[in-house]
Parts: sequence; structure tokens; C-alpha cells
Amino acid sequence: MEDTIKITVIDREDQEHILEAPTDMNMNLMEVCKSYDLPVKGTCGGMALCSTCHCYVESDHELAEMSEDEEDMLDQAFFVDDEKSRLGCQIHISEGLDGLVVKLAPEAE
Repeated sequence: MEDTIKITVIDREDQEHILEAPTDMNMNLMEVCKSYDLPVKGTCGGMALCSTCHCYVESDHELAEMSEDEEDMLDQAFFVDDEKSRLGCQIHISEGLDGLVVKLAPEAE
């Protein structure tokens, strides 16, 4: 399918899921994960107001710089990795993310 990229999402049981994500629909990683029924809540609807889409970027892709809102939310999140943690709602799907690999962060208890 044209205008799609492949993203690998590793769930919390270490199962890999290869997802096709459209680059022409202005989606973010959280929305793509939810469309595949992966266990990503996205409670705030993608506004960087919660951390229920927290993930670790495992590949070497160049991502957009973190917004202040995303940094503030990750400062309050559990299981943060200073090098890899991002909010899925803030990773916007684009052609440059083809082959991206992310792992879902553990859920807060």
C-alpha cells in the first residue's frame, strides 16, 4: 500500500507486532497502536496530559524534539528511560519513521 510505513511495536509481553501506518492521515503512534488494539490507553486523547502511551524508542530514528509538555509529563511518569522514553501521542507518523521500533513501557501500578 502506498503512503504507508512499517513500524514494529513490542508489547509488554515482548511480542513483536509489525504495523502498517499511513503517512497521509496525520496520525500519531498512539492512534496507530489503538487501531491495532494494542494495550495503549491514550487516556488524554493525545494531548500529552497523561503517560498511558509511554514507550521506549528502540531504533535509531531521528524524532522531532520533545515539546515542553511532553518533557513535563515524562517527568511525572513511571519507568522513564532518559535516553529512550517518549509519549506515543507525540510521535507523528511520517515517511522518515519507516522501520521504527518501539517497546511499550510498563503500566504504572
